[in-house]
Amino acid sequence: MAHPFIVMTGLSGAGKSVAIKVLEDLGYYTLDNVPPGLIPDALRVTGEGGYGKVAFVIDVRSGPLFQDALAVLERLGREGRRPHLLFFDASDDVLQRRYSETRHRHPLEAPGGVLPSIAGERRVLVGLRARADKVIDTTHLSVKDLRDTLHSLYGEGSTGMLVRVTSFGYKYGLPPGADLVFDVRYMENPFYVAELRPLSGTDEPVRRFVLGNPATAEFLGSVVPFLRSTMPRYEHEKKAHLSIAFGCTGGRHRSVTIAEEVARAIKGFWPGEITIEHRDRDRSDERT
Repeated sequence: MAHPFIVMTGLSGAGKSVAIKVLEDLGYYTLDNVPPGLIPDALRVTGEGGYGKVAFVIDVRSGPLFQDALAVLERLGREGRRPHLLFFDASDDVLQRRYSETRHRHPLEAPGGVLPSIAGERRVLVGLRARADKVIDTTHLSVKDLRDTLHSLYGEGSTGMLVRVTSFGYKYGLPPGADLVFDVRYMENPFYVAELRPLSGTDEPVRRFVLGNPATAEFLGSVVPFLRSTMPRYEHEKKAHLSIAFGCTGGRHRSVTIAEEVARAIKGFWPGEITIEHRDRDRSDERT
């Protein structure tokens, strides 16, 4: 669904500066750090200028002017110009690290440093977060992940929650930020079949081996209906990005085949973008 009028807000350092550049690339006329009280006039002027898609950023940099934000948005809604409110969040430790890396000053500058400033900003933003139509938590998102998420939500193609399907090897650790993790190590292992060992889960002989296992059929028969049922609920809770991970011992055989099959099944019922990554498939052959 297209959103011609977007207002972005959220925690400082959570990704708004990246987002506004992405939306500009997607054809939006963008304005950063708009005093909320000026939004109606900015909307009128951009409309008169022929801009059909606009995106504004409002946040605590406006200082006392930001206090009117919620009231302005509610008034616009009553006038039939309700914006799509996009909220950016991240964990406190990640925000603190980002400030440490960039050495930027937090716009609130509360006594005691960055963490008290973040806490104060969260308090200011409580009402807007509750009002948000979509929340993007960038705690575990790379810049590319965030761009992909925004393209999925606001691009001209399919829209909806971005779904990332990942295969991995437990011996190399869990994927950071995975929302759902499924362990498939109990399935029969192609690693112990000499002719299959050098292949991977995307090769047809391994696929036939894995998919021919009754345990695999039973697993897919359970996990696909589970995802079909739960994914709309995740999106309903304003989640913009869902990460689903499948792990075997080394991330080369079973998890790769399963991730491919699940991604294929999801494409049959999910309108949003689906990406797939085989994190450990191409490591050395000393894996299972």
